[in-house]
Amino acid sequence: MSPADPSRRRLLVQALATAGVVSLPPVPAAAAMPEVANVTGLYTVTVARIEVPPTVEALRNAVRAWPGRIGIGGGRYSMGGQVAIEGGLHIDMRMLDRLVWLRRKDKVVRVQAGMRWRDLQDQLDPLDLAVHTMQSYANFTVGGSVSVNAHGRYVGHGPIANSVRALRLVLADGSVRDVDRERDPELFRAAIGGYGAVGVIVEVELDLADNVRIERVVTQATLAEYPAHFDAAVRGDPATVLHNADLLPPAFDRAVGVSWRRTDKPLTRTARLVPRDGSYGLEQNVLWAVTELPGGAKVRRDVIHPRLLRPPVVQWLNHEASLDVAELEPRTRAMSTYVLQEYFVPRRHFASFAAQLGEVLRRHGVEAVNVSVRHSPADTVSLLPWAKEEVFSFVLFHKQRTWASAREAVGVWTRELVDIAIAHEGRWYLPYQLHATRAQFERAYPEVAALRRVKAQVDPAGRFSNALWAKYL
Repeated sequence: MSPADPSRRRLLVQALATAGVVSLPPVPAAAAMPEVANVTGLYTVTVARIEVPPTVEALRNAVRAWPGRIGIGGGRYSMGGQVAIEGGLHIDMRMLDRLVWLRRKDKVVRVQAGMRWRDLQDQLDPLDLAVHTMQSYANFTVGGSVSVNAHGRYVGHGPIANSVRALRLVLADGSVRDVDRERDPELFRAAIGGYGAVGVIVEVELDLADNVRIERVVTQATLAEYPAHFDAAVRGDPATVLHNADLLPPAFDRAVGVSWRRTDKPLTRTARLVPRDGSYGLEQNVLWAVTELPGGAKVRRDVIHPRLLRPPVVQWLNHEASLDVAELEPRTRAMSTYVLQEYFVPRRHFASFAAQLGEVLRRHGVEAVNVSVRHSPADTVSLLPWAKEEVFSFVLFHKQRTWASAREAVGVWTRELVDIAIAHEGRWYLPYQLHATRAQFERAYPEVAALRRVKAQVDPAGRFSNALWAKYL
């Protein structure tokens, strides 16, 4: 019987209830247990119940009433079951999506955690304001981004933790706690990048920025040249707002940098935001072609990628910040899906790690679309930082088959990359597939001891959990 068999999952949930891990009302043998999926379609979690609270009070009541474990989810873009726990209660935050208040003069906003960034941008753009720091795509919920301590291409900003002013949490006993850098600072730090371990984030207070015109500038550098190039052309240029560099397969030996600089030039794209519900058939076909057709990687490197970056572009910052993740979606996930991995490495190890990363991907025949390089200063806010010091991040975007043997094969080379990152004094990002071992996690994230201490204080029964923390915490 396959592990994905619904009847097997029902038996597992019932066994957990019998063992006292969860407490459930009697369930008829034929009843279908609810499932919580993520964007990849991999690692779907069978839960006992799903609640979609429309108010904070309803959420508090759900937490108080549930006798077992609880997982928290928003847009469900984490890829390894980080939003749910087997046999537990899943709280879907997406109805808690209200704008609480906005202070235009102070450039500060407070929103409910289930609001998506794209909905916040609808509120900000008419005021010529923009989000200060966010990931590259606007579909995610604000609370989810804070819970994973997301980052983007913003030069010098680092993780979202640096732009979070305050949080409102619902704790395991149903109480509400307001936290910031002065009020209960350790709980504040544990909630940012804590993946729901210490409580439910229900409100987020954020810094904002001005919406400005930006112009695309494309440069190239070798791996050895790139850190110095970044210092001179990106960090050393006060007009540069966004930056990343692409390492293209199969060699991964040259960085094609894409910067967005403030400008007064006329707009070439006049739309202020990316339209909702756009059609991305061309993008989907290109992704299929470069990963499936013979010589596809070479065609992308030599033909498609240069052609996409050649035309001059001047647009609003809000347009670039409102990208829709649908452009990365496959037409079907019947046989394959697209997934991410990310590794954070101190800048002194940039070229060595990049070379070993490329070697592993080639040796294992990984269907890599590209590796995107970003930069971050040290994270001094979150309790479980992915940037203990200044780092370059390597975001691997690759295609993966959906069957079990393919997942196992990905696990083999992923653990190899994790070991390489640790050997280079680096870490990996935790919202993705949970292939790393417990021993690797403990070596890379020794600060987890502090997270465990905070959790023991506010959630001594370990009620808040998910697949990530069931494995590592």
